[in-house]
Amino acid sequence: MSDLIAIAYPDQATAERVRGRLAEAVKAKVIELDDAVVITRDAEGKVKLHQSTSTAGAGAAGGAVWGGLIGLIFLAPLLGMAVGAAAGAAGGAMADYGVDDRFMKELGEKLTPDSAALILLVRSMTPDKILPNIQEQGHVIQSSLSNEAEGQLNDALAAAGSRTA
Repeated sequence: MSDLIAIAYPDQATAERVRGRLAEAVKAKVIELDDAVVITRDAEGKVKLHQSTSTAGAGAAGGAVWGGLIGLIFLAPLLGMAVGAAAGAAGGAMADYGVDDRFMKELGEKLTPDSAALILLVRSMTPDKILPNIQEQGHVIQSSLSNEAEGQLNDALAAAGSRTA
């Protein structure tokens, strides 16, 4: 089972920087993420989701390969690739992996203008190795962690905020 963690940051650059560090931690096998999305709310209150992967792009690539193979059977590989890519892109765009987009937009509405949040769906992690990667000026706005674990995370984020202030 995965844990949901939403951490608010003062701006998009900070949230993106932390997401980049977490990507490195994934490569080092310190954390396993199902999803990592940065949400921003601009000065006018518009909420935008910045996904880490493009399901449409992945669908198009897979569709092109399968379409090309099927097209070879009917002696029209280019047509098969084109149709497969279009179908794959449409299917990928409609697929929704990880955290529900509607939930993330509702959470984004609660952010202060010109701020951001990092939404993580964590499958597993080593907390003592991860905390240094996310310690920026921020605070937990929602999680499915235990009260004790959420408190430790908030303490670590608060300590980082007091060092930068």
